[in-house]
Amino acid sequence: MRLLLCSAIAALVICPSLAEAQAKMSDEEIVKLAESAAPAAIAKDATVIMPEGDHMHVLRQGSNGWTCMPGSMPINAAAPDPMCGDKNAMEWAEAWMMKKDPPANKVGMMYMLRGDNGASNTDPYATKETPDNNWIKTGSHVMIVGSGAKMLEGYPRDPKPDPTKPYVMWSGTPYEHIMMPVK
Repeated sequence: MRLLLCSAIAALVICPSLAEAQAKMSDEEIVKLAESAAPAAIAKDATVIMPEGDHMHVLRQGSNGWTCMPGSMPINAAAPDPMCGDKNAMEWAEAWMMKKDPPANKVGMMYMLRGDNGASNTDPYATKETPDNNWIKTGSHVMIVGSGAKMLEGYPRDPKPDPTKPYVMWSGTPYEHIMMPVK
């Protein structure tokens, strides 16, 4: 699980260090930001983590199987992108980071109720926008990840989808998942 969390965070938030983020925010502020990714009923009992070098620093141990993180590092106060994922989603994220097949027969869910700062819709490993990687920003959304996402036919698989409607991100890769805007 520790490897999973570290891997997921490294890719999802490209983070340099806990010290850099904490110089700007207190642990209490970081926890509050991380909690803002999901509904309060989930976030209040979730584990909250921050990357620290090659491992995760647990700011709060949770009890409900969900893990929240404050988002991109250093934290961008003007456009934070915190996220929360259930156990299956975090296993999926670890597989993605390790470039391994996602766990079979598992569906996971991630919340990003404050939206994201953008990602390639076609390249799971792109870290910045280029003219050909179909960069997209999605507002407040939920992601359905894992093997179950492949069963959800009928959603747009366009490289340049309308991010105000549900769509498939990373279509045709083992990491394709459903992006579902909620506002």
